[in-house]
Amino acid sequence: MSRIGKLPIAIPQGVEINVSDNNVVTVKGKLGELRQVVDPGITVKVENGIVNLERATESKDHKSKHGLYRALISNMVTGVSEGVSVVLELVGVGFKAEAKGQLLELALGYSHHIYMEIPPEIKIETVTERGKNPLIKMTSFDKQLLGQVAAKIRSLRKPEPYKGKGVKFQGEELRRKAGKSATDK
Repeated sequence: MSRIGKLPIAIPQGVEINVSDNNVVTVKGKLGELRQVVDPGITVKVENGIVNLERATESKDHKSKHGLYRALISNMVTGVSEGVSVVLELVGVGFKAEAKGQLLELALGYSHHIYMEIPPEIKIETVTERGKNPLIKMTSFDKQLLGQVAAKIRSLRKPEPYKGKGVKFQGEELRRKAGKSATDK
């Protein structure tokens, strides 16, 4: 049995979960509404304020999807009830970020600025303090979309291993390399 898949999901106060006939799970909460199509081999049962997922067979495909859909539904419940946030940090001389509504303008050491349209489900805020690295704070009720957008921003300039310059998640530990060292002859 899948360790993740067999765990029940508790439904918090103010969250409503519906499962339609064609295996579409709809989660409504105070922050928004999310939908997820579930594989026909996985059965979603909502009873007594708890969501349980069961798989049809012990095939490898059903075993892998059992934990996947449980995690996706759990993330949906957390998102519509509490919300999810991600903070990105820009490390490097001259690196800047500025949010103009849903348009994010980035200066990441290239010869040009990068403009990125942020989906309306995500609230974005940039913080620039003197002497500190610029931060990009994003909050949303859709964890999947938020992670995808954060990964896209990070991919524009991944942290390099020598000085650590680039876009990284706040609190992310980077594996650093020593670089060239002077040798005595």
